[in-house]
Amino acid sequence: MKPYLIAAAIALAFGGAHAAAPAPRAENAYLSQQDAAARAARVSNVDYTLDFTLTGKESFSGTTTLSFDLSDASQALTIDLDKAGITSLTVNGKTVAPQYNQWFITLAAQDLVAGRNTVTIAYTRLHSTNGEGLHRMVDPVDGRVYTYSHFEPAAAHQMFPVFDQPDLKGTYQITVSTPADWVVSSTMRETSVQDVDGGKRWSFPRSKKLSPYNFSMHAGPYKVWEDNSGKYPMRLFARQSVAAQVSPQDWFKYTRQGLGFFDQYFGIPYQFEKYDQLLVPDFLYGAMENAAAITFAEGRFLHKEEMTAAQKQSLAGVIMHEMAHQWFGDLVTMKWWNGLWLNESFASFMGTLATAESTEFTNAWQGFYSGGKQSAYVQDQRVTTHAIETPVASTANAFDNIDAITYSKGASTLKQLRHLLGEEVFRQGVHNYLVKYQYRNATLDDFIGSLAEAAQRDLGGWTREWLYEAGVNTIAADFSCKAGKVSSFTLRQSAASPALPTLREQRVRIALFQQGAHGLALSKNVAVTYKGAATAVPELQGAACPDLVYPNYQDWGFAQVRLDKKSFATAQSSLSKVDDPLLRSMLWQSLWDSVRAAQLPLNDFLKTVLANAPAERDYTLLGDIVDKVRSAKGYLDAMGPSSYSGKVGVQLEQMAFKATQAASADKNFQRRWFSAYLNVASSPAALGQLADILNGKLVVPGLNVSQDVRWEIIGRLNRYAYPGSTELLAAEQQRDQSDSGQQAAIAATVVRPDAKVKAEWLGTIANLQTRLPFSKVRTAMNYLYPAEQGALNEQSAAQRLGGLGVVDQQAGPVYMRAFGAAMIPATCTPASVERLAAAIVKLPDLSTGTKRSLLVTKQEDERCVAIKKAMAVF
Repeated sequence: MKPYLIAAAIALAFGGAHAAAPAPRAENAYLSQQDAAARAARVSNVDYTLDFTLTGKESFSGTTTLSFDLSDASQALTIDLDKAGITSLTVNGKTVAPQYNQWFITLAAQDLVAGRNTVTIAYTRLHSTNGEGLHRMVDPVDGRVYTYSHFEPAAAHQMFPVFDQPDLKGTYQITVSTPADWVVSSTMRETSVQDVDGGKRWSFPRSKKLSPYNFSMHAGPYKVWEDNSGKYPMRLFARQSVAAQVSPQDWFKYTRQGLGFFDQYFGIPYQFEKYDQLLVPDFLYGAMENAAAITFAEGRFLHKEEMTAAQKQSLAGVIMHEMAHQWFGDLVTMKWWNGLWLNESFASFMGTLATAESTEFTNAWQGFYSGGKQSAYVQDQRVTTHAIETPVASTANAFDNIDAITYSKGASTLKQLRHLLGEEVFRQGVHNYLVKYQYRNATLDDFIGSLAEAAQRDLGGWTREWLYEAGVNTIAADFSCKAGKVSSFTLRQSAASPALPTLREQRVRIALFQQGAHGLALSKNVAVTYKGAATAVPELQGAACPDLVYPNYQDWGFAQVRLDKKSFATAQSSLSKVDDPLLRSMLWQSLWDSVRAAQLPLNDFLKTVLANAPAERDYTLLGDIVDKVRSAKGYLDAMGPSSYSGKVGVQLEQMAFKATQAASADKNFQRRWFSAYLNVASSPAALGQLADILNGKLVVPGLNVSQDVRWEIIGRLNRYAYPGSTELLAAEQQRDQSDSGQQAAIAATVVRPDAKVKAEWLGTIANLQTRLPFSKVRTAMNYLYPAEQGALNEQSAAQRLGGLGVVDQQAGPVYMRAFGAAMIPATCTPASVERLAAAIVKLPDLSTGTKRSLLVTKQEDERCVAIKKAMAVF
């Protein structure tokens, strides 16, 4: 059922004067869209007064006073609260016995009144250790305790009693008691800090209206940096033991640039008065857009040596992404979780635009093309592809479709819509939307309606094609030449498959190139709006007959490009002769797409790599090539040993190491090439070189062997059981006892080709009651079975597949997202594919997310088998 039909059904169910009383809420941990809509129809003007007592111990206590208007007091009402111990409950001044099932409190109708209600709940709860709710971490270096909150998609009720749905916005006034050396960050800046009983009492003013998942509170003995050089006061927080790894000047610079850009672009000043950013441990995702108190994953943004250009660009991009959310997501918020895609797509689009236009990383769109957009193309060609806009039945399903389609296809769709409508029309439509719906909730129709009004055109057809239909189209140039000139030119569009037949409208640039004495030269390019199966392009008639045609020049559109035979041959032979780095990226991608489609043998692709990669001088594109080499090596390893894989593996090692040595004058290129070397080194000679670099016997000029690099080397040596690697691991654990060192040690331990080690860690992963923080369990999952350890993978494959249904029932979505991605066995053989196919049939009742993981694993295993078959050398 389409989302708009679901909305209509809900309105019918709850809007009629004589509608039947709604069924009681289901007794489980999740909130359905239907129940959320029923509650939102009755509740309004929500306000929270929150009082927390934090001691640093494993549990915390709180008192919530929740005030709200109730339009209908004839039915019971639920308040969300997860796994707490309730010490008292009063409703409108009356003490009542809690009716509580560990997921939500039910308030009896007789205790409620039509009009203003006040509910006060005192409770205790364990801190979480899985990154949701109020997470607690004990720093292994100094024993200090840190806490932070994380509520997306619907985990605020893991910290305090709340109407945990985005369309019940509220105001929040908080007071927090903490140990004396702690600091507290929340949506507002504190108004007072008092010394109380050996600790501190932090008081904050009432916030502006926010959805529960946008509110936050973080507390601990954080190191704090401040900067007041911009329009808004900025602070940066990090654990004391990692403070030396933080580069606050970079954080403040990009933050200041972004706030200036977004103030101007949106035409609405930043609304939340101050801008805090916190680096936090054990984080589930890259970052989270809590209003005015944004959290970032330490593991992604902390580095034990000076950041490379790529790391700085990543930092700038994520800062901009989360900052865009302060307007689009926090100021204006989706009504329900089906709108999460628009929230993330818009932030991905605007984050890239802001990075390109307000920082030194003017090529940010090239990085977007080779990173997020390629992930979206891959995702959109899987059997699990889905429309951008999809129904979300309950909070259990909120993250089912949060993937590269949500983030990067959605962002690409907005990017090409901006080209279709015009940049200023698009910006005006966004401004109008934010002004109209600020501090409110809005829908996709509200957003599209604002753009349509600004553009003065109907976007209904565009919306149906792009947002409600799945799949990626392919475009190809169909042309003929006479007497050296183009005589006819048609742009052809094909559907993803018979099951996904939609053809779409979008605007692209078509470029023609000719071989010349100095390489490929652009001879002509035109902008074309196409739709349907065929669009004639008369503007190209009479142009010089091209050696290469690229029908998505400058990457305006979202479509797979199928090169014609002549253009493909030109691309394969002339990569180094293409001056434009974005076009070079796109041609490299065309070759890699052909490998993944089992049309171009992998060995032919690797010949192209060996011939062209060492000469690459574009830093962003080199990173893309290195990633493709890593993936190619993964395929070779999964296929099993052969004389070819051994030979080409050594060639890749030698290429990467020579390039590392040659790049000594440029640390960015050198570190990128050394990363490539680390990812292909597997021969005894290469592993020996790594060991010599680690112990100082081999010095590579310019290369800084930082703590991070030491761990990467130790991980690689253990992966291939290099002699003495276990002793190196033990010594490094003594040398680096930090949290990141512990994570690296787990990775290096579980990756060893040792059946006993695998079995022990498999037991730890399977123990859902383990006290090991989930961040470390997830690390073990990700490193347990590298591609070349197919035989070890097989030893537990049947056990893991056989128990998948039980684990799926017992574990939550956070656990299963990691388990499904890393632990479903696939070993690049026809037997492995058959085993996965059988599991799909045997396990029809898996959760949506786990079922998708199983389907994707099978499809990618089939792809590996097909790539192997296409290689005559195997």
